[in-house]
Amino acid sequence: MALSRLVQLYPGIAAVLLIAVASQFLATNYGAPVLVFALLLGMAMNFLYRQEHTRAGVDLCATQVLRAGVGLLGAGIAVSDIAAIGVSGLGVLLGGMAVTIALGPVLAKMLGLNRDLGLLSSGAVAICGVSAALTLSSVMPKSEEQSKFTLLTVIMVTTIGAIAMVLYPIIVQTLELTPQQAGYFLGGAIHDVSHVAGAGFALSEAVGVEAMTVKMVRVAMLIPIAWCFLMLFNRSTRSTQSLRPPGFLLVFIALAVVNSLGYIPINWSATLTELSKLSFLLAIVALGIKTELSGLVAHGWRPVALVLLQSVLLGGTMLLWAVFMI
Repeated sequence: MALSRLVQLYPGIAAVLLIAVASQFLATNYGAPVLVFALLLGMAMNFLYRQEHTRAGVDLCATQVLRAGVGLLGAGIAVSDIAAIGVSGLGVLLGGMAVTIALGPVLAKMLGLNRDLGLLSSGAVAICGVSAALTLSSVMPKSEEQSKFTLLTVIMVTTIGAIAMVLYPIIVQTLELTPQQAGYFLGGAIHDVSHVAGAGFALSEAVGVEAMTVKMVRVAMLIPIAWCFLMLFNRSTRSTQSLRPPGFLLVFIALAVVNSLGYIPINWSATLTELSKLSFLLAIVALGIKTELSGLVAHGWRPVALVLLQSVLLGGTMLLWAVFMI
């Protein structure tokens, strides 16, 4: 039975792995984010999802591998990061995140978009970009439309995050912010952890460390917010299922607690975090394969405007606090 299942899954998994390797090769040689290539190559191979022998393996990568990546992400979280930015700084950071997420459905409605896209994109902007998009997507109701929302969100936060990585350090230098102010702004406003590191350490080591500390606080909010999403969508769909959290969320929490207590060696934490990133890469490829480009293009400019507005809202809040209150 296990062998027949493996034979069924192998073609799709092999296809996802090959595309992931190609994406990493292109990213290494051309200096662009690997997830961009993963998305583009995955969508270019959409025909694979129409083949009966590859569908099961692609679905596995888009669901189970994704959830494994979410669980392993907890190994890079430390609760002690929260105390490092102070009570008032923490309050503004969490308040900015909460407002960004709360306004997501409102902005989506104003632009004529689905509420779920507003929630998903605002959660990704507020927390940690692609990782948050994939994690929150994993606890939302599964549908073809929701898969498109996930891909749209990933594309938008990756693109706008890359722009912010270049633009925000220029703002820091123009306003002559101190390392503490700059770190708070960059760590509180930029989406992905990699983009925060790139922007912060490009200015100085002190700014980079401060930015990453603030960013880790945002990442630590991923599971509480994912839990809220889980309860929201169970209630809105009138599900009769228990609100017991999925196993991968419990793994995330357990690893975060153990890591916060100092029981995970630094090299193990780094390895588990890299495995999480690999899982997300495979999941992005699989989601790309499952998505037809025509379906994404049909949404037009509105998703771009949605994520841009959310990003400006969060970035403006963090910048104002950094300039006038720190």
